[in-house]
Amino acid sequence: MKKLIIPILVASMFACGEKKTERKELTMLPYPKTKTVEQVDDYHGHKVSDPYRWLENDTASDVKEWVKEENNVTQNYLKQIPFRDKIKNRLTEIWNYPKYSAPFTEGDYIFFFKNDGLQNQSILYYQKGEKGTPEVFLDPNKLSEDGTASLASFTISKDHKYAAIGIAQSGSDWNEIFVMEVASKQKLSDNIKWVKFSGATWYKNGFYYCRYDEPSKGKEFSNQNEYQKIFYHELGKTQKDDKLIYEDKKHPLRYFGPQVSEDEKYLFIGVSEGTSGSEIWFKDLSANDKDFKLLAPGFANNYSVVDNMGDKILLITDLNAPKYRLVEVDSKNPNQNNWKDVIAEQKDLLENIGTGGGKLYATYLKDASSKVFQYSYEGKMEHEIALPSIGTASGFGGKKLDKEFYYSFTSFITPGAIYKYDIGSGESKLFRQSEVKFNPDEFETKQVFYPSKDGTKVPMFIIYKKGIKLDGNNPTMLYAYGGFNISLTPSFSISRIMFLEQGGVYALANLRGGGEYGEEWHKAGMLDKKQNVFDDFIAAAEYLISEKYTSSQKLGIMGGSNGGLLIGACMTQRPDLYKVAIPQVGVLDMLRYHKFTVGWGWAVEYGSSDDAKQFDYLIKYSPLHNVKDSVSYPATLVCTADHDDRVVPAHSFKFLATLQAKHKGSNPVLGRIDSKAGHGAGKPTAKQIEEAADVWSFALWNLGADIK
Repeated sequence: MKKLIIPILVASMFACGEKKTERKELTMLPYPKTKTVEQVDDYHGHKVSDPYRWLENDTASDVKEWVKEENNVTQNYLKQIPFRDKIKNRLTEIWNYPKYSAPFTEGDYIFFFKNDGLQNQSILYYQKGEKGTPEVFLDPNKLSEDGTASLASFTISKDHKYAAIGIAQSGSDWNEIFVMEVASKQKLSDNIKWVKFSGATWYKNGFYYCRYDEPSKGKEFSNQNEYQKIFYHELGKTQKDDKLIYEDKKHPLRYFGPQVSEDEKYLFIGVSEGTSGSEIWFKDLSANDKDFKLLAPGFANNYSVVDNMGDKILLITDLNAPKYRLVEVDSKNPNQNNWKDVIAEQKDLLENIGTGGGKLYATYLKDASSKVFQYSYEGKMEHEIALPSIGTASGFGGKKLDKEFYYSFTSFITPGAIYKYDIGSGESKLFRQSEVKFNPDEFETKQVFYPSKDGTKVPMFIIYKKGIKLDGNNPTMLYAYGGFNISLTPSFSISRIMFLEQGGVYALANLRGGGEYGEEWHKAGMLDKKQNVFDDFIAAAEYLISEKYTSSQKLGIMGGSNGGLLIGACMTQRPDLYKVAIPQVGVLDMLRYHKFTVGWGWAVEYGSSDDAKQFDYLIKYSPLHNVKDSVSYPATLVCTADHDDRVVPAHSFKFLATLQAKHKGSNPVLGRIDSKAGHGAGKPTAKQIEEAADVWSFALWNLGADIK
C-alpha cells in the first residue's frame, strides 16, 4: 500500500530531560477501501441508510480481512510515535507490584487473590487460619497459554467442602462452571456450559445457576440472547440431568438471578427486563413450597434482598425513596402497605448494605465518595466506620457468626489498601498496603462543581501534579460514563499515573445518568433526557478550558461502553471542542443496538427505535448517524475487541468506516481492534499494558505533549 505523509504539528520533545528532538512527521497508510451496500431501513416512515451493514457479520471472511487492514494502518501509525516504547516501559515498571484482594473467610480457610506484578491473571490462594501458609488454590494462568482465560465467578458451598468456579475465555460473557473439592483441590466431573451473567448459588448438595440455550454455530458472540432459565445442578450429575427451576416463556427478554438466604430458608429470584427496574419472587425451601410467590412487584422500582430474620426479609429499594432505604417485609404478608422502614432514606445515596457478625453496614455516597456506618438489625445507627480519606471503600460484610472481616479502600492516588475490621470494637487496622513505584505526594485531587447547560451543578474530580500552571497549555484527558445508574468514584489507575507524571491533567465528571445522587439523578440522564448527559460532558470540557487547565487543542476525551457512546455523541456534536477522542467498546449505533446479544436489556435506559417517539430522539444523537460530510473531527482512536459479546464490535466497525469516509482534515481516524479480548473483564495484564501504551501514546502525541 502506498504511504501518505500526514503532517503532525506537535511541540518539541525532550530527550533525557535536556536535549530537544526535532519535530517529526508521521507517515500513514491509506485507510482500507471499505465497500458499501444498498441497505435502507424504514423507521416509522423515515428512510435510514446503513451502507456498512455487512460489517455486522464479524465472523465473515471479508470482515476479518477488513479488520486486518484497519489494524495494519493503526499499528503502522503507532509504531512511529518516538516515545511509544518509553511509555510502554514506564507502564510496565509501574504495573509491576504485588496486588492483593481483601481476604475472605470460608470455614477453616482464608481465601485471597494475589498478582505478583505482571502475571496475566491474579492467582487464588488459600490458607488455614491467619497463621497458615498460603498455597495456590487455582491459577487461571494455567488454563490458557496466553493468559486469556479468566476467573469470572467463585462461590463456596454452605458446608465449605466445594467450590464452584466460573471461567470466561477471551473476555466473553459466556462462562463455563466446574467444581473443585476445597481440601484436596481436586477437580470433579461437574461441567456446566452456556452460562451468562450468573455464578453458582449453592443449596445443599448442589447449586442454582442461569443459562441460555446453546447459540448457533458462528453466532456465539453476536446473536440475540433469549429465554434465560434457572436450573439446579446436583453434584456428580451431568448437565443434561439438571432440573429446570424457573423460566418465563411469555417474556423471552428477561434476566433472572437466583439467591439463597444464608440460613437456606428462602430461594429468591430477582427478575428484570433490562438494566433498570426489577421484581422479586420467593419460595420457602424449608416448607417445601412448590410455587414462587411475589415479594416485590416490578418494574417501576429497584429491589434487592439483603438478609432475612426468620419470616422477616430485609430489602433495599428506591420505592418512595430515590436515594434508597432499607425495609422489612413480612413474607407471610408482603403487601407494600405493610413494609416497615429499618433505615429510612437519607440525604446521601444509600449505595449498598452488607451484613456480618449480626450487624448491618450501610455504604453511602456523599458527592461520589464513600461513607460507611454500622447499624443494628433494628435500624439503630451504632457508629461511623472511619475511613482514611476521601475515596472508595468496599467489601463490608461477612457471615453472621464472623467476629471480623476485611475491606478495601482506594483513591485516585492511593493504590488498594486493605483493612481488618473488628466487629465488636468497631476498630479498623491496616492489614496490607500496596507499594507502587511512584510518589503520591507529587499529586493532588480537587473536586469542583460546574454548571451544565440548564444550570444543574455537576461534580468533577481533577487530578494533577502539584504546582500546575493554569495557562491553558496542559495536556488533559476528560473521562466520564453517565448512565445505567453507575457511580464513578475515586479509584486508582496504573496507566493514569503515567499520564499524570508527564504533566497531564486527568478529569473525571459525574454526569447525570449515573447513580451518584440516586434515582432522580439517574432518570435525568436516560431515555428522552439522554441529551442532558452530553450537555453535562460538553460543559465539563468548557469548564476545563475556561479555567485555563487546558485548551481545545490540548483536550482529549475518553470513555468506554456507555461511555463510548458518550464520546461518540460529544465528538459528533462538538468536534471543535477536543483535539483527541477515544471511544472504547462503545454503543454507537443507537438504532440497532438492541438486536445483538443482550442489547435488548438497555432499552429501559435508552429507548428503542422500534418505538416511533423513541426513534425521534435516538436518531438525533446516535453517533453513527450524526457523522457529517467534510467535517474535521478530532484525532480519533476507536477501540474494540473481537470477543466483545456485550457491545458487539459492529458498533465500532461501522462508526470507524463512516468516520474515515466523511472526515476532512489531517487528524488521524484509526481503529484498534484487539483479538482474543472482550468488553474488558478478565483482560490479561500483557494485553492491558499493550492497550494502555497504544492509547496513551496516541493521545499524548496528538495533544502535543512534552514527554520527559
